[in-house]
Parts: sequence; C-alpha cells; structure tokens
Amino acid sequence: MKRIPLTATVIIAEAADLADETGFDDVTLSAIALRLSVQTPSLYSHVRDRAALLDGITALALSELADRVAVAIAGRAGRLALRGFAEAHRVYSLESPGRWQSLQRRAGTAAVESSAARCFVALTDALLLGYDLPPGERVHATRLIGSTINGFLALERIGSFDHSEPPPEVSWRTTLDALDALLRAWPTDTEKIHR
Repeated sequence: MKRIPLTATVIIAEAADLADETGFDDVTLSAIALRLSVQTPSLYSHVRDRAALLDGITALALSELADRVAVAIAGRAGRLALRGFAEAHRVYSLESPGRWQSLQRRAGTAAVESSAARCFVALTDALLLGYDLPPGERVHATRLIGSTINGFLALERIGSFDHSEPPPEVSWRTTLDALDALLRAWPTDTEKIHR
C-alpha cells in the first residue's frame, strides 16, 4: 500500500476524522501518528504541537461550515437566510460531531486569524444585512445568534430535550422564529438612550 506523503493538511484531516469518530478530546499527536502508520516525531515538522493540531481542526471546521452557510444563505435575506444559516450549523453538528466540538472551544490565534474565520465573519455580516441593525449593534446580534444556535445544539446533543414534548424540531423552528422577530425589532440607539 502506497503511503500518502505527510503534510499539515493530511495530518489535520486525519485528526478531524478521528475527532468525528471518537471525540475531539481523543485527538492527540500519538493517535494521529498511529492512524497514519508513522512515528509521532514525524508529525512535528508539519504540526508544531497538539494545540496547533486542534487549531487546525477548528480552522478546517470553520472552512467547511462556511461553505455550507454560503450555500444556505445565497439569494436569501431575513428569516429565510437566518433559517439557512442555522440549519447549516445544525446539520454540520450532527454529521461532523468532532469537528463541531472543535468550534466549541477557545481557539488559538492561528484559527481565529485564519482565512476561514474571516470568511465566516463575512457570511455572518451578510446575514445581518437582511436586518435593519445599526453597525454598532452587529456585534451584539452576532453574539446573540451564536449563543442561541450553539446553546440549542449543545442541549440537543446531550439529550436535554429527549424527555419532554414537543419534539426538539418544533422548539427549533419556534426558536428561529423568535430570533428572527427579535432581530427585526432590534432597538435603535435612540431607543436605548431613552431607557
């Protein structure tokens, strides 16, 4: 069997696959070396350390999720774009659980400053253009959207909704409708001053 040449891309892709198979916390350089049938020191000329490996998975996940979000919001605005944006997250979290988990951590500088992160920020800004938000409010809206989606998906993943009715799908749709209504009714700077 011909061995694939080692590169950072190959190593990170293998690590992302391991994260999906057994969990993000199981990703170590020695586990990746074993999967690639090489000695662990062979990886260090391509990936500095475990932190760099984990950041690589995060950047890869951001890139993959950004691709899905771009398709999901293309040609849409407002509620439809928000639904597409959120559904892209939900499907990705189910299909790629380890990669998704890599997005639920404090990432290092390499991941935060990656082209994938910049692309994802631009897509989120594009989503927010469908709402009449003052530019200074976009950061708050971005945090609200991220908190809502990530919080729901985290609770769904651990089974928090399994013991009550209605099914999570109903709550998901209701949550997105409420989030859309909140974004459309976002208070202006003038309204905030008079409170």
